Amino acid sequence: QNLVPFITQTAAGLRDQLAVFGDDYPTPDGTCIRDYIHVVDLAKAHVVALQRILQGESEGNYEVFNIGTGKGSSVLEVIESFERVSGNSLNYKITGRRPGDVIQAYADTSKANKVLGWKAKSTLDDAMKSAWEWERKIRK
Repeated sequence: QNLVPFITQTAAGLRDQLAVFGDDYPTPDGTCIRDYIHVVDLAKAHVVALQRILQGESEGNYEVFNIGTGKGSSVLEVIESFERVSGNSLNYKITGRRPGDVIQAYADTSKANKVLGWKAKSTLDDAMKSAWEWERKIRK
């Protein structure tokens, strides 16, 4: 139930329609908000954290860092970003809320920024463009 692959699969014709679960949340456009990080930024954060461990700089046997962009994007903002960078219009339909969905969730990345010197660099448009390129590549 991950939005980004569902978007790319809908654009690729593997899904007839994308369901947007609810548009009546107390958010600017009524849809849920999440932190969408580019997979490359996520991988780079892991590398920096592993380097910290290998260099003996970590506090104890493990440390916990929130990794994300630190900014939330709504479901409709993600769809609009994808449509903008791909040139595709998505067939989506607003449906009822999913039980258990929280209104918004995004990372507080201040510890990762300060301790690791890490910050996500990619934009939402970058992530959507890469996701679409990946989808097209694996479907060839």
